[in-house]
Amino acid sequence: MMSPTEEDFELELRSLSGVLNVEIRHRENGDVDAVTLIVHDQDPGAIRVMATQIVNLYYTDATVVVEDASKVVSPRVPQTVRVALVRADFSIESGCCDVELSYNGRVGIGKAGSGQLFGGAEATVAALRDLGFSIPFYLLTVISVATVRGWPVIVTFRPFSEGTDLFGIAQSENDVTSSSMATLDALNRFLSRSQGQ
Repeated sequence: MMSPTEEDFELELRSLSGVLNVEIRHRENGDVDAVTLIVHDQDPGAIRVMATQIVNLYYTDATVVVEDASKVVSPRVPQTVRVALVRADFSIESGCCDVELSYNGRVGIGKAGSGQLFGGAEATVAALRDLGFSIPFYLLTVISVATVRGWPVIVTFRPFSEGTDLFGIAQSENDVTSSSMATLDALNRFLSRSQGQ
């Protein structure tokens, strides 16, 4: 489980423009060893400079890696492939969320009609299933939390059988995008482990 300091640290990194996902690797003693940011439509070099400044405030020995989402989903390095958010939209007319994801050169699309918060998360799970992933978790909570930096969304998934809950947090320009990104934040960790087996 993340400490409050690490949650603040991750939220600051997610608040950088164009950041789709943040992965934090730890040493055996629990210290942060490396941080990987997945960015879209931004200069990775510029984002790396800003991210390094944030990382150095919290963990001076941690390394920073910034990767472009279009390269991350390339099959050239399968062990680093992550599911990336392409778009997340909410239609006022239909009341539905539409989410499009990319993974390893493939696209998955999901739709849900439970409002922007729950709907964004549910549509993201539907898009993951469209990509062929088995998700042995159910969506427990989706909440928007007021902080000094805005309104991040936190999602919680609970396993169908035994195991620990998964948590994800993200903040973007709207609730449906934040919800989708937070869902990926929670589930990408599980998906990475399952793909490595």
